[in-house]
Amino acid sequence: MPEASPQHASPRLWSPRSLVILIVTWLVLQVGGLFTPGLLDDVDSVYIEIAREMLRRHDFVTPYINGIRFFDKPPLMYWMAAGSMHLFGVHDWAARLPLALAVLALLLATYALGIRLFAAISPASSPDRGGFYASLAMATSVGPYLYTRFYIPDILLALWMTLAVHLFLIALDRIKPQNVDSQNVHFPEDGNIRPSAILPCLAFAAVMAANVLTKGLIGLVFPIGFVFLYLALTKQLRLLFKLHLLPSALVFLALAAPWHILAALRTPAIALPQGLGLPATGGWAWFYLYNEHIARFLSRRIPHDYGLTPVWLFWLYLAIWIMPWTVFLPGAIRDQIHTLRNRAHATARQHEAALALVLWALLVLGFFTLSNRQEYYSLPALPALALMAGGLLASADRTQTNKPTLTANKSALNWHLYALIPLTTVAAIICGYFAITAPHPPPGTDIVSFLAIAGGPEVYNLSLSHITDLTGAAMGFFRGPLAFTAIGMLSLGLGSYLLRRAKHTYAANLTLAASMALILLAAHEGLVRFYPILGSKSLALAINEAQRVYPQPDDLIIIDGELTSGSTLIFYTSQQVHLINGRGNGLWYGSFWPDSPQIFETEQSLHQLWASRRRIFLFTYNPAARTRDLSLYAATHTLATAGGKTVLTNR
Repeated sequence: MPEASPQHASPRLWSPRSLVILIVTWLVLQVGGLFTPGLLDDVDSVYIEIAREMLRRHDFVTPYINGIRFFDKPPLMYWMAAGSMHLFGVHDWAARLPLALAVLALLLATYALGIRLFAAISPASSPDRGGFYASLAMATSVGPYLYTRFYIPDILLALWMTLAVHLFLIALDRIKPQNVDSQNVHFPEDGNIRPSAILPCLAFAAVMAANVLTKGLIGLVFPIGFVFLYLALTKQLRLLFKLHLLPSALVFLALAAPWHILAALRTPAIALPQGLGLPATGGWAWFYLYNEHIARFLSRRIPHDYGLTPVWLFWLYLAIWIMPWTVFLPGAIRDQIHTLRNRAHATARQHEAALALVLWALLVLGFFTLSNRQEYYSLPALPALALMAGGLLASADRTQTNKPTLTANKSALNWHLYALIPLTTVAAIICGYFAITAPHPPPGTDIVSFLAIAGGPEVYNLSLSHITDLTGAAMGFFRGPLAFTAIGMLSLGLGSYLLRRAKHTYAANLTLAASMALILLAAHEGLVRFYPILGSKSLALAINEAQRVYPQPDDLIIIDGELTSGSTLIFYTSQQVHLINGRGNGLWYGSFWPDSPQIFETEQSLHQLWASRRRIFLFTYNPAARTRDLSLYAATHTLATAGGKTVLTNR
């Protein structure tokens, strides 16, 4: 919140009603989704299993997965999940809880920054309206919800960037060589009352350290790039040295350096295999600093185990991630650009808001446009876009008949009518059609039999690849979610438009958010029903039950392929698994390390194990071929099948 002198107390800008609405929305969407479905195969269960192994090993420096060193990401996400599981027990919901809390922190951070930027253009009776709408947009947009259904760090980057921008703007206010701050609050000439900038500067450094510990060096690029570009564009680079650089650097190093130093010391260079484009030797510094950052930026990482989203699709996804609030962005962006081009006619706060938000969004999007990118890499830019939309909607709430208010009202109404209503109406018709006409699947039918599966997990390099598997027949599994989505779409478009047209703009925006919450809950239920394709919890529980009924001390679980094809097995069985031809992806570097366990099997060793006295559980996507092959060595039985995956056993 803005600072005020003791002689000029500022009104309370945080609204209890707004906070209650935001927290209830968060509880419904985030906490309500903690318990279902199970963990997903690939990064979701990989990151959470690393946290579980940290707890078991009592080693919070060197991440391990399945007993193998894993340095693809820095440790903050693992620490968060490990800490939660230490408090609440080793449960999937406990591991997910820190990410849900991070979303709440992001909503509050967006709310606070929106108040700072838009209090002056919000209704006089509700100066928090711009921040409230922006926070509501973050809570109910597609991207922030979708990419918190599994445990990845990118929503945390959005939180750190939001905090960093706000802290920098506060610090800049306090070091400006003037006796009037950007809220037009007058300070005495002696300057003794003006708050010091050291606290926001130190907090900025702490946030930047958290950013680096979340996803690496990108945590430096965005906040530092924002500060330099903002000061350069406002011709204030001379103020850089007033930002308490030395104490801030010490705070940053105190928080970020220890893990990096310890990780480097505990993982020195080892000999690497030749003929793969690798250096002769490589340790943590080579793998993490070069291979995971510089080489990934240049799309030269070894191994190249990730998809690359085309630039046009990356920008299209950005519009999808902030839906349905995207429809208010054309008018909002136009207003921000107009403010930047007509600085003489804008207040200091309006110019600050326009420059900060446009620069923030362009910095993130420009960086990933020029580098390697996946669908969700634009998430750190979403708070900036949500704030732009929130500012426009807050201005439209004003009762005055001045030109900015009329323009905001007209823009919101027109884009709602000509963009949101057609999109939602078409979506409602499609969802309603399938909800009514899709065939009822027979009880107990596996959804995979109705999908157009493209192949094994190796073809799904992008996070949304499985959407292409859906067929008309498969829609029968989603009749309920589709029906609720159709209702939500009609309310989202037509319902909120009628309220907006009647000038009940606050009610219109709440209706829009509530409708979107209904759609997101329906999407979550759809994810639960689609889960057998994405995760393997039921297969892990089947193995656990077989071991409970007939325990054998030397059982062995084997995954037919790479770890990510069935990584939920490790978490839910708490057992190390072996892999057939699975020395790739995140395990390949750690597998070269001398302490790497012997978990990599070949076809020959599989045959020997299958014929041995040990009970083997084989997780495979090709049960028919494996049954024909392994029946030559021992009896082959099907233990469980789900989502196109089968567990075979020789006992």
